[in-house]
Amino acid sequence: MKESVAEEHLYLGFSHQHRDSIFPLHTSISLFLLSYCDCKLFKIFLVPTGENVDDGFVTKNLLGDLEVHLISRCQLPVVVQSCCLPAVVVKDGKFCRAGLSVVLRHIIQKTYEADPSKKDVLELLGFKKTCLKACAEVSQWTRLCEISIPLAVEGFLTASPEHCQIVPPDILQLERKLGEPVRVHNDDKIRRQKLQEQKAGAKAAVPVLDKEATEKRKTVEKHEHRLPNLELSIAFSKLLVQKVPDAVNRVAPHIRRTKTSDLPLLDHVFAEGLYFTLADIVLLPCIHQFLVFSKEQGKNLVNLPLISSWYQRVQEVPGVKKAAGKCNMDFLQLPELMSASGEQLQDFSSVPDELEEENKDSHFIGGPRPTMTKLMENGVEAKFSPHPWPNCTLDWTNLPSAVSPGEGKMSRDRALRKQQQLNNLVAAVTKLAKPGDVIVDFCSGGGHVGIVLAHMMPSCQVVLIENKELSLIRAKDRSDELGLNNIWFIQANLDYFHGNFNIGVALHACGVATDMVIEHCIKARAAFVISPCCYGFIQNTVKFKYPRSHQFKEILSYKEHMILCRFADQTAVQLPPECRLIGKQCMSLVDLDRARAAEERNYSVQVISMEPESCSPKNNMFVGIPT
Repeated sequence: MKESVAEEHLYLGFSHQHRDSIFPLHTSISLFLLSYCDCKLFKIFLVPTGENVDDGFVTKNLLGDLEVHLISRCQLPVVVQSCCLPAVVVKDGKFCRAGLSVVLRHIIQKTYEADPSKKDVLELLGFKKTCLKACAEVSQWTRLCEISIPLAVEGFLTASPEHCQIVPPDILQLERKLGEPVRVHNDDKIRRQKLQEQKAGAKAAVPVLDKEATEKRKTVEKHEHRLPNLELSIAFSKLLVQKVPDAVNRVAPHIRRTKTSDLPLLDHVFAEGLYFTLADIVLLPCIHQFLVFSKEQGKNLVNLPLISSWYQRVQEVPGVKKAAGKCNMDFLQLPELMSASGEQLQDFSSVPDELEEENKDSHFIGGPRPTMTKLMENGVEAKFSPHPWPNCTLDWTNLPSAVSPGEGKMSRDRALRKQQQLNNLVAAVTKLAKPGDVIVDFCSGGGHVGIVLAHMMPSCQVVLIENKELSLIRAKDRSDELGLNNIWFIQANLDYFHGNFNIGVALHACGVATDMVIEHCIKARAAFVISPCCYGFIQNTVKFKYPRSHQFKEILSYKEHMILCRFADQTAVQLPPECRLIGKQCMSLVDLDRARAAEERNYSVQVISMEPESCSPKNNMFVGIPT
C-alpha cells in the first residue's frame, strides 16, 4: 500500500438524522462509500444547516469508525461556499470537486491510487470507468441516481400520511429500468452462452460465497423475481475474481451461427446491468430508507419485485454488509418485503419516460428550407450584429508560453485558430470587466479562455468550471507554471455551482450546455460572452424546452426547431459552400432564438460572427448584458 497524506478535505451537508441515516441522503451515500472502500484519506467535515448540533452525538451515533469535524458554512473555504455539497478541496483551496457523482468517483480513484490492490474498488467505475460520469442534465440515468431518487425518498419520508401511500414516480422509474434488457460490452458472446444454456435446459451453478450467503441465496430464490443463473454466475464470478467455468465459455457451432437478432436478451443483476458499480452504491442507502419506511407503514412491496430482488442481491456483494454495519444500516430480509405474495404484480413496463416520449421524434427526414421560410414569413431572419472589435488581437508572441492554447497540445494551424477564437472572447470580456469582478469560465476544458483572462486581468477573480478532471488538472498545471493567484478550479456539473459572479464566459459550450450557461448568468444577473457548439446535440431536457423564446414558440414546433439544430451542424469546411451557407443560417436562427429568450428576461443581446470567420466552423458569439 502506498503511503498517502490526508491532504484533502471532504465537506458533507448535515440537516438531520432519520433512523440510521444522515440527511441529506447525499451525505449518507458518501459515508457509505467511504466505509465500503475503507478509505481514511480525507479529513471529513459535516456542515450543519442549523446552528444547534451536538458534535459528540453526530460523531458517535452516525459515523462508525470515521473521524469527522463540524464546521459552519461561513467557515468553509471560499471556493466551497460557491458550490453545492458534497465537495472535496485540496489544501491550497484552489481546486474543488463538487457534486455527488464527481466526489464519489474521486473517492474511488484516490482509494485505488493509495492501495492498488483494491481493484474491486476501481471496478465500481464500470466499463471504461464511465459510471455516472455524464452530467445529470444530459444523462437521464445519472439524473435518476444522483438527483431524482435521493430527492424522491427524502420527500417520501417527510410526506403527509395520504401522500406517502403513493410510490414515488422515480422509484417506479427505477423498477422499469431494472426490467429493461441489459446492454454490455461483448454481450453477443454472453447472449450466445445464454441461448446454449436455454437450449440445453441446463442451469449454470452460482459461485459459492460463504455459508451465510449460501443460506441466504436459498431463501432469496424462493421469493425473488427469478433471474437466469448465467447472468448471476458471470456477475458474482467477477466480484469474487473467479473464472467463469469453461462449460459456460464454450458454445456449440450451431449457436455461433445464430443471428444476433435471434439471441435472448440479458437481464439485470445489478443497477447498470451485470456488474456491481457505483450506481448500486448510490441507490442502496436511498432504497434501504424507502423500504424500511414502507415496511413500517405496512405497505406491500410485492409490486416492486425487481427493486426488492436487487436490494437483496446487493447485500450478497462482498464488503456491503460490513460497510452497512459501520453505517448502522440494518438490512431488511426478503421474506419481510414480500409477505403478501398473493397479490398480482403490477406491470411497470408502461411507466412513461417523459423525455423519451418528447425526444423520440428527434430523428426525422426533411430539409430546413420550409422551416426557414416559415420564420421568414413571420418576420424572422438570420442576421448578425456588427462586430464591435473586429481588429482586436492579443500580442501572442509576447505572452508567456503557458498562456498560449497551443502549448504542446495542438498543431500549429489549430493553435492559430484557437488564438483567433480567444481574441474575440477576450476582447468582449475586457470591455465588460472592471477591477474586482468575478469571471466564470464555464465548460472551461483545458482553461484556454480562463487562463488568458486571469493573466490579462490580475485584478479580477477567475473561476474555471469543468466536469472532466484531466482537462482541469492540465489547466491547473498551466496556471501553476504562470504563478497565477487569482484563479480557482472547480470540477463539477454546472448545476452544482451557485456562486455570485459578474461575467460568464464559455467557448464552444456543447449543445444544451450553452443554454445552461445562459441560465446561470441570467440568475446571477451577470453579463455573458458565449460561443455555442454541437447544435445537433440540442434536445428537450428536464429543465430546458425548445424553442427557447416566446417568439419562436409561436411560430415553430419542437420538431421544426430540431430541424434547424440538426442542419446547424452542417458547417464543416469539407462540405460544399451552399451546404455550409444553409448551416450557418440555421446556426444563426437557433442562436437568435436563444438571444430572444434572454431579451425577454431583460437582457440586451448581440449575436456576432467571430473574426475571421475561418477561425472555426462554429463561429457565432453572444454578448449579453443585463439591462
